[in-house]
Amino acid sequence: MTHRRWFTPWLLVAPAVGWLLVFNLWPSLNTVVLAFTNAKPLGGGHFTGLANFARALDDSQLTDALVNSVVYMLVCLPLLTMLPLLLAILVEKRLPGITFFRTAFYTPVVASAVVVALIWGWVLDDRGLVNGFAQWLGVVAEPVPFLTDRWLLLFSAISLTVWKGLGYYMIIYLSALGNVRRELHEAAAVDGAGAVRRFWSVTVPGVRNTMLLVSVLVSVSALRVFSELYVLSNGTGGPGGRDMSVVMLIQLYTRGFSGHLGYASALSIVLFVITVGPMLLLLRLDRKAA
Repeated sequence: MTHRRWFTPWLLVAPAVGWLLVFNLWPSLNTVVLAFTNAKPLGGGHFTGLANFARALDDSQLTDALVNSVVYMLVCLPLLTMLPLLLAILVEKRLPGITFFRTAFYTPVVASAVVVALIWGWVLDDRGLVNGFAQWLGVVAEPVPFLTDRWLLLFSAISLTVWKGLGYYMIIYLSALGNVRRELHEAAAVDGAGAVRRFWSVTVPGVRNTMLLVSVLVSVSALRVFSELYVLSNGTGGPGGRDMSVVMLIQLYTRGFSGHLGYASALSIVLFVITVGPMLLLLRLDRKAA
């Protein structure tokens, strides 16, 4: 009986552990090994030491990709940290029709990123809805190059990321707002605090830990963005295929599928380090604030 009690839990978790070992741990370890070689897709290659990492330091395209990724994160971070909170406060109120709006805001979350990016591309195309409407109103004489200008393409993808992520982070904030004591809001209102003052003095401190969680999630997802820019740029990674709006993950994908597995593996390690950096910084700032 004792043996069965010990064996049964391990038997139940064995499939999940096996899945993690085969599809997570082994590929990760293999990536680390490949990063120090000049491996090719069909095999071969030999140990090259830190050559791939030295190559990354001199790669101008990688520098552009890193700048674009950091800009992407810095713009998405405040927008997807504060807007969902304001939205959660709004939908928390029992207003007529608020259930419809709550569902409408969450719907983009469950939609495929590729499908949403395709629709976004049609809307922002030179002959798309936005340009057509703007020209009809006489706001612009020529179509705005949303998808062919470096920075406009980048910010078009950012707007897509923000729109798609609003509902997800709104749900997270809604669960946190339920833990903010209503008595604190009532006491602040009695003391003469307005809505803005109550927001900064009661709501924000009450959801501080959740804001940290959202900040980490947004930072990681923004640095790992792929589908939005890849689809909006028609698979080129940038205007005219010049890699002008490419980000780190697209750079990694392009190098890997062009036969440079060793270099792509080194880039994946660089991306991992860059992704962990903001997480550690946010956790450190939170610890100091506490």
